[in-house]
Amino acid sequence: MRRPGSWWRRKSAPAKVETYTRWTFHMIAFVEVGAIGLPVLGLLDGWPALWLSVVVCAHAVLSAVTASRALDWICGTREQPVRLLVVLGAVTALIGVGALILGRHGTGGDDLETVAASLFIGVVCFGAGSIALGMRGRRRMLAMVSGLAVGSVAVSLLVGFPADEAFFTGGVVLFTAGFITLTSALSVWLLKVVYELDEARETRTRLAVAEERLRFGRDLHDVMGRNLAVIALKSELAVQLARRERPEAVDQMIEVQRIARESQREVRDVVRGYREADLGAELLGAQGVLTAAGISCEVTGEAAVGLPGEVQSALGWVVREATTNVLRHGDAGWCGVRVRVGDGCVVLTVENDGVADRGEAGKGFGVGAGSGIVGLRERLSAVDGRLEAGVVDSDSGEGAGRFRVVATVPLPAGSGSGSGSGSGAEFVVSEVTS
Repeated sequence: MRRPGSWWRRKSAPAKVETYTRWTFHMIAFVEVGAIGLPVLGLLDGWPALWLSVVVCAHAVLSAVTASRALDWICGTREQPVRLLVVLGAVTALIGVGALILGRHGTGGDDLETVAASLFIGVVCFGAGSIALGMRGRRRMLAMVSGLAVGSVAVSLLVGFPADEAFFTGGVVLFTAGFITLTSALSVWLLKVVYELDEARETRTRLAVAEERLRFGRDLHDVMGRNLAVIALKSELAVQLARRERPEAVDQMIEVQRIARESQREVRDVVRGYREADLGAELLGAQGVLTAAGISCEVTGEAAVGLPGEVQSALGWVVREATTNVLRHGDAGWCGVRVRVGDGCVVLTVENDGVADRGEAGKGFGVGAGSGIVGLRERLSAVDGRLEAGVVDSDSGEGAGRFRVVATVPLPAGSGSGSGSGSGAEFVVSEVTS
C-alpha cells in the first residue's frame, strides 16, 4: 500500500507549486461562502436568506471553475477561457447591482443593508480576483480594478445612495479588489517563474549534454586526425617498399600496428574524458610524425619546463593540430615550431613552407571549411589565449610564402615561467634532404 502523502512527494517542484496555487484559489471559494453566504442565513429569515445564500454559493463555484480554467491556460494546457471570463463578469455585475438595489430599496432594515453591502463588496472583489487570473498584463488588471471602483460609485449614486456612502463603497472596492487582484497576479507570476526556471534547468542540462558531445567530437577529431594521417603515410611507404622487395616494409607495418593500438588507447581516454595533451610530449610526437613523412627533425631544449598544466595542454593541442595540418594539406619541405616565454605570456609559433595552394594549406585551420581552428580557439579561450593563422610572406623573400600559426597564452601571475625576457626553447624541423 502507498503511504499517505506519497502522491505529493512524487510530484516535481513546479507541479507542487501548481497544485498549491490551484487549491489556494479553490479555498477562496469556501472563504467567499463562509464570509458572505453563511452570515446571510444568520441575519435574514425565510426565503430571501436562502436565495441569497444560493446566489453566493453559485458565484463561488463559478469563480472556482474560472480560476481552474485560467490556471490551465497559464500552464499551457488549455486555451484562454474568454467566454467563461465574460460569463463570470456578467454574473458578478448582475449580483452586485442587485445587491445595491436590494440594500437601498428593500424593507429589511439595517440587517438587509448590512447583508447587501457585504454581498456587493464580496462578490465584486472575489470575482475580480478570479477574472484577473485569465488576463494578460498589469495594465488590464489595473484598468479592471479602477473600472470596478468607478462603476461602484456610479451605480450607488444611480440607485439612490448618498454621495458620501457611494464614494466610501467605491473606495472599499478599490482597496479590496486591488488587494485580491494583486494577490492573484503574484500567484500567476510565481507559477510562471517556477515553470520558466524548470525549463531553464532542462535547457541547461541539454546544453551540457550538447557541449560534452562537441567536446568529444573535437577531441576525437584531434586525436584521430594526426594518427590516421601517419597510418596512411606509413602504409603507403610500406607498399612502396614491398613492391621493391625491401625488408623495411615489415618494420613500417609493425609501426602502423603500434600507432593503431595507440589510437585505440587514446580514443578510450577521450571517451573517459581524462586525456590531457602535454606540450613536451607533443613536440616529440610531432618530430616522430614528420620524420615518418620523410622530414628530418631536430628538437632542442625543454619548452614545457615551468609552464602551468592547462597552458601546456592548450599549446600541446596546437602543436598536434598544426602537425596534422602540415601532413594533410600542402607540400611542406620545411617546418618550424618555436616556443618563447616572456612578458607574462607564452607564444607558440608554427610555420611551414608548404603553401603550394593557399586555399588548401589553410583548410585545417579555418581558412577553408576545416574545423581545427574552432576546436583550438575553444581550448585557448579556456586559458584566455588567442590564435592567429594565415599565409605570410617569406622573411627572405624566397618561395611562394609560408603558412604561420601563432598561439599566445598569458601566464598566471606569479608563474615562474613568466620571468625573464626572451627565454624559452626552440623546436626546429630542418629542410628535407634527399
